[in-house]
Amino acid sequence: MHNIDRINVITENDQVLEVDVTSYKADAIWILVGTGEHSVKCKLMPSRNELAYVGSVMGRELIYKRSVKQVRVDVQQGRR
Repeated sequence: MHNIDRINVITENDQVLEVDVTSYKADAIWILVGTGEHSVKCKLMPSRNELAYVGSVMGRELIYKRSVKQVRVDVQQGRR
């Protein structure tokens, strides 16, 4: 990736976090939560119904509200 992509994820408390994306694929999305030496890597996996991606970092659940189908289209069209 040449440019750092950012996405918004939602915490279990409905807080919106803007995070850096290190890998964006339909089977998994890798993100960095936080900045600098305090950043934590997190893997978002498709939910059971494939309508979102979910992961956990430091005991907090994170949700990316985009379906697997939508992410596949993003990847095919080179949006990420």
